[in-house]
Amino acid sequence: MSDNSVDPSGNTEAFRAFTRPTPEAEAPSKLPLLIGGAVLVAVVIAVVAWLMS
Repeated sequence: MSDNSVDPSGNTEAFRAFTRPTPEAEAPSKLPLLIGGAVLVAVVIAVVAWLMS
C-alpha cells in the first residue's frame, strides 16, 4: 500500500516551500477608532458644557 502524503524533505524545492514561513496579515489601521474616540470625547464635553451653562 503506497503512502499518499508526500515527504517535503524528498527534494530541496519542496522542503524550502514547506519550511518557508507564511507572511502574516497586516493589522488593520486604528486611525478610524482614534478619530471616533476623539469625536465622542468632544461631543461629551460639549454636552456637559451646554448642560452646565
